[in-house]
Amino acid sequence: MTAMLEDSAPAMTHESGFLTGRMLIAMPTIGDSRFEQAVIFVCAHTADHAMGLTVNHPVEGLTVPDLLDKLNIKAEIELPDALVLIGGPVESERGFVLHTDDYVCPTSSIAVGAGLKLTATREVLEAMGSQDQRPRRSMLALGYAGWGAGQLEDEIRENVWLVCDPDDDLLFSEDHAGKWRRALGKIGVNLDRLSAQAGRA
Repeated sequence: MTAMLEDSAPAMTHESGFLTGRMLIAMPTIGDSRFEQAVIFVCAHTADHAMGLTVNHPVEGLTVPDLLDKLNIKAEIELPDALVLIGGPVESERGFVLHTDDYVCPTSSIAVGAGLKLTATREVLEAMGSQDQRPRRSMLALGYAGWGAGQLEDEIRENVWLVCDPDDDLLFSEDHAGKWRRALGKIGVNLDRLSAQAGRA
C-alpha cells in the first residue's frame, strides 16, 4: 500500500463547492452496477480531481484478519471479522484504510475530514493488529472511486449523486446492507417516493 493523496487537499466547505469529508449517495438511476446503492466517502475533491471510498460494498468472504494473514502481518490481538470493502474500481489491488485520527502515521496519514485520516501504507495495517496503536474505528478498502476535473460536479448536477454528512455509523458499521437507506434518511429522502420517481423516469 502506498500513499496517493496530497496533504494539501482542501477541507470541504459549503462555500467552496468541494466535497472533501462528505458522502455521496447513489441515486437509483445511476446506471452503473459498480455503484448501485453505493455510499461513498469523499477523501479528496479539488478543481482537478476527486477520490472516494465506497463504504457499503464488501468483498464477499474476505475479512480484515484474512487479509492481514495473507500479507504476513501478525496481529497482537484477536481482530473482529470485519469485511474488507470494495473501495472502487480504480487500482482494485491497492489498499486504503479510513480511520479515526487517534492513529497517525507521520509519513503517510492524510487528514480527510473532521476526526478522520486516510492511510495507505503497511504501517496502518500493523497498527490495526496492535494492542496499543490501533485506531478506535477503521475500515479497510481495496481500490477507490475516481473522477477527473469537473466530472463529479457534472454528475451531481445531473442528479447521479446526493450528498450527506458522514457519521461513525455510516463509515464504520458492519451493517453494509442498511447504509444506503440510512444515508438517504439523514437528508430526509423517502426511499419509497424516490423509487417511484426513478420508475417514472
